[in-house]
Amino acid sequence: MQWAIERGRGSRPKFKVGICGEHGGDTENLKFRHRIGMDYASASPFRVPISRLAAAQVVVQEKLEIKKRGKKKG
Repeated sequence: MQWAIERGRGSRPKFKVGICGEHGGDTENLKFRHRIGMDYASASPFRVPISRLAAAQVVVQEKLEIKKRGKKKG
């Protein structure tokens, strides 16, 4: 998937990539989807709140890791 996203954005930088269905609401692979650069996920309504929370946690964790790496260099 990462290969396809990179190639697609190589020719179309604003290319939007997402996933839908049961995978869209799966919080277990959310970190992976974020890391490879997916833009959105579509899920059934009952999974949306927990998926949004998990997505926010992934972004916060990523920012904390970047901050830690910056402190180790200096």
